[in-house]
Amino acid sequence: MGIEKFRYDGKRALVVGGATGMGAACAQIAGEMGAEVVVMDYADVTYPVAKAIKLDLRDPTSIDAAVDAIGGPVHAVFSCAGVADGAKQLMLVNFIGQRQVIDRLFQKDLLPRGSAIAMISSAAGLGWENNLPTIFELLDTPDFEAAKAWMEKRPELDNYGFSKQVMLAYTARQAYPFLKRGVRINSIMPGPTDTPLARANADTWLTFAKDYRDELGIQASTPEEQAYPMIFLNSDAASHVNGISFLIDAGYVMAGFTDAYEAPFVKVMMGRAEA
Repeated sequence: MGIEKFRYDGKRALVVGGATGMGAACAQIAGEMGAEVVVMDYADVTYPVAKAIKLDLRDPTSIDAAVDAIGGPVHAVFSCAGVADGAKQLMLVNFIGQRQVIDRLFQKDLLPRGSAIAMISSAAGLGWENNLPTIFELLDTPDFEAAKAWMEKRPELDNYGFSKQVMLAYTARQAYPFLKRGVRINSIMPGPTDTPLARANADTWLTFAKDYRDELGIQASTPEEQAYPMIFLNSDAASHVNGISFLIDAGYVMAGFTDAYEAPFVKVMMGRAEA
């Protein structure tokens, strides 16, 4: 018992989408806490890691090659890749490709018992429980190609909000079967966070809930403030935490949901009011 349960000594951590933003913060913190860190990304990794692997989440061949290049077991997976609305094949990057990475890790027997997975969803995924029939159709697809074909028939769903809803449902649904194999899965739901991706979409992403933050005298969160909870979720200190979606937004959603703060958007997203 003690602080060692929070550390990563003797563990290999895989960060998918770790070149910048929250993924980079996870990778660097995990390394400082003793992990051997492997980063996969389409972009170049510009800080020291044990191994950097090129990865295109839109290409299953690239995914398979990247997993083959890891070189050993993975004890903590940080699934952090993401693109914003307007990106081509958004769902392949934001969910389908990341699911394929996890599937391949299981197929290659690279996730030993006691391993954990943490994914980055978003507060934009609120209300996912109200969309389960459609989400389950996608989750029921058996592999990358089937999921891609499903999405190609429904281009209206290839958007950021739906991708994050799917990730939250996946986390909840896979908690039981994964834990039967000794592997936990959880996700975080960040509110506005000052990352390169958010800055590129600042007019919508960083202005969301700004009135709330202004009243409290706080700023949008930093990548590190989102990474630390993920580090906890994948540590042995969280060994009984499984299948949760951890909302990290300085309390905005809960304040809006309970009428402590006027946030009509929150009530709509969570089914308490009509759009």
